[in-house]
Amino acid sequence: MSTKIIPLEPSQWLWRTLEISSNTAVTTAKERSERIISPVLLEVGEKNNKQFSIFSGWAFDVDISQGLNGECDFLLSGVSLDFEIKVPFFTARQTKGGEIESCLPQCAAQMVAAQLFNQRKQNSIPAVFGCVTSGVVWRFLKLEGNNLIIDDDVYYLDNLPLLLGVLQKIVNLYQ
Repeated sequence: MSTKIIPLEPSQWLWRTLEISSNTAVTTAKERSERIISPVLLEVGEKNNKQFSIFSGWAFDVDISQGLNGECDFLLSGVSLDFEIKVPFFTARQTKGGEIESCLPQCAAQMVAAQLFNQRKQNSIPAVFGCVTSGVVWRFLKLEGNNLIIDDDVYYLDNLPLLLGVLQKIVNLYQ
C-alpha cells in the first residue's frame, strides 16, 4: 500500500482464536479458511460495527461470456449485514496449495467482476481491492479503472496488527 499503514491492535478474541488454530492441524484450504482467514475478516467487521457484509463461498456470476463467474472465497460488500451482494469492494482469493503468485490472476478476475457488477448497478466506488492469501501470507491488489496495481509489500499473519491495519485502511475508503 502506497501510504503509511497504521497497525490495528487485535482483540483478545482474535489472538485466542488464532492461538487455538495454531495448536491444531490446519492442512486443508477449508481449515485455513475457517480457522485463520474468516476470523481475521470477522475481526475487521467487528471493529467497524459490522458496516459491511462478508460473503464466503458465494457464486458471483457477473458475466459468463467473459469468464467472470464462479465462487468467491470471500467478498466484502459495502452494505451492513445483508443477505445479497450489493456493493462489492473487496475480494479475497485463498490459495489452495500455498502459492500466492499463481492465484493473482484469479483474484484480479474477481476484482474485474466486482467492478463490472458495480458499474451495472450504478454503484460509484473509486476502486476495488483484492487479496490473495494462504492465511499466513497476504498479498493485496487494487483495481482502479483499467489499472491493476499489485502491492509490492507482502503481509504476514505473524504481524497481525499491520495486516489488520491494511484491511482497515481499505474499509475506511468505503465508510
